Amino acid sequence: MGCGCVVCTSSDPRDKRLRPSVALRWTAGERERTVVIDTGPDFREQALRARLSQVDAVFYTHSHADHIFGMDDLRPLSFAAFRNGGPIPLYASAETATVLERIYDYTFAPSATYINRARVEMQPLGDVTRIHGVDFVRVPVMHGEMDVSGFRFGDMAYLTDVSAIPESSFALLHGLETLVLPALRHKPHPSHATLEQALGWARRIGARQTWLTHIAHELGHEETNSILPEGVSMGYDGLEVEVRLPNAVEGVAGHSS
Repeated sequence: MGCGCVVCTSSDPRDKRLRPSVALRWTAGERERTVVIDTGPDFREQALRARLSQVDAVFYTHSHADHIFGMDDLRPLSFAAFRNGGPIPLYASAETATVLERIYDYTFAPSATYINRARVEMQPLGDVTRIHGVDFVRVPVMHGEMDVSGFRFGDMAYLTDVSAIPESSFALLHGLETLVLPALRHKPHPSHATLEQALGWARRIGARQTWLTHIAHELGHEETNSILPEGVSMGYDGLEVEVRLPNAVEGVAGHSS
């Protein structure tokens, strides 16, 4: 806001970036399933654009505002889920759950009486969580001094808000076809990866295709894409990629950068 730089005033729609989020859709049991990672302040706009009609579960990477401040917009989808059998489960670390429960006290407090509160339910985030036959593997990473959760599902992994990847987490990233990594800018940042860091991780992990996300306005889409190596590209809002998921007929991941 308030910036007149080349990227912020760009006419390229790929330079118009909402907060990072992913919606994974697949078919299981003759029904479409949808899992969302993070509900930031732009979640309502993203859900409308993607025409989400249901959400089976939400995973949270961490508790910062740009990843949780759209949780309340799950309400209409949660009403439908509740009519069909139960609340939408929200999977989060203990720290993230505590923040969500404090901010959305009118939803989670035992004494909450707001009749139209979201029908959601906090669930502990384990190392592996199975949703309708698909395993979501937690990939621990660091966001400055904060522990953050990345996720692997099938042959794709999604990491955002990362400044360091622990050595043990690289073992969870073998054999990927698609990888999403953050690349904030060229200049170092205390809690986010630079473009150069992201490229180093991409080389080491060796996915067939790496998409960059959580991009600051120092990196224009077309200009940056032109200098990236083969197999690495800038992500953009509305991007869809195919994902191979075990026990699923098909999978598609939709992304906001």
